[in-house]
Amino acid sequence: MLKLIIQVPAYNEEDSLRAALESLPRKVDGFDRVEWLLVDDGSRDRSVVVARAAGVDHIVSLPHNQGLARAFMAGLEACLKLGADVIVNTDADNQYDASCIHDLVLPIVRGDAMIVVGERPIGQIAEFSLVKRILQRVGSAVVKLASSTSVPDAPSGFRAIHREAALRLYVFNDYTYTLETLIQAGRKGVPVTSVPVRVNPVTRPSRLIRSTPAYIGRSVLTILRIFVIYKSFRFFVLLGTIVMLPGLALGVRFLVAYAAGEGEGHVQSLILAAILIVTAVIIYVSGIITDLVSANRILLEDVRMRLLRAEIDPARRLPPG
Repeated sequence: MLKLIIQVPAYNEEDSLRAALESLPRKVDGFDRVEWLLVDDGSRDRSVVVARAAGVDHIVSLPHNQGLARAFMAGLEACLKLGADVIVNTDADNQYDASCIHDLVLPIVRGDAMIVVGERPIGQIAEFSLVKRILQRVGSAVVKLASSTSVPDAPSGFRAIHREAALRLYVFNDYTYTLETLIQAGRKGVPVTSVPVRVNPVTRPSRLIRSTPAYIGRSVLTILRIFVIYKSFRFFVLLGTIVMLPGLALGVRFLVAYAAGEGEGHVQSLILAAILIVTAVIIYVSGIITDLVSANRILLEDVRMRLLRAEIDPARRLPPG
């Protein structure tokens, strides 16, 4: 018996939550059972009351607001423990058209993919500013570069995840899960695809985007952190080389001057060259250490997956109810 669980992370969403939940399907082709799960991220309003009234099957309540990424992971683990074969993640602000869930899970049902991302019609969304559209493209390009996957709308949170893929995902970023989970999937060989989806009219401003400068800053930091975590050796080699080349150039300049008998007038170049070269060497060593840490992280992720599987597999064998 195949079970689909639709998870909805929510933080103070009582105004839009009812509409979002009432639009969710109770029957989806390919599944014998469809359940709803709310992840209450420390809401201080009536979100939980609204969810219960709308017929949510499961509620996971975090003790305080921990952010979207932590709420997403808490929901993912809860869905796995509840026996989900496929998990659909959608937003509590009713951004995504829930009727597209049938299209979202279809590649997984057919066995073509294990993660499916809903591709929003970015060019048709009036509320998306030019800056946000650019960052959306940059984020997707970063994911493609770091993971060898091609998802046109990598920042989209509307996605379907097969149980086996969910077991292997873990988010280190506390801001958002969207880019990082796709990079992990690509690096672990999890098949990823995307399907076009529709969106509903915007009901409120995004809580992830307090202001355009703040959004740009957080996005840049997220992208840099992704490179440091998942392309650590390449990142530090590139950074070290950027520092090393001017140092070598200054060193050669000093040697040429010294050979011409004018070395005393270029001592500053020698000192600066030494500083840059030593700094570059330190950066290279940092890259080696970070690469070793990355290898250790992969081992820890594998241990976590095995422990989680050992925890949920016995529960899956129990009869329903």
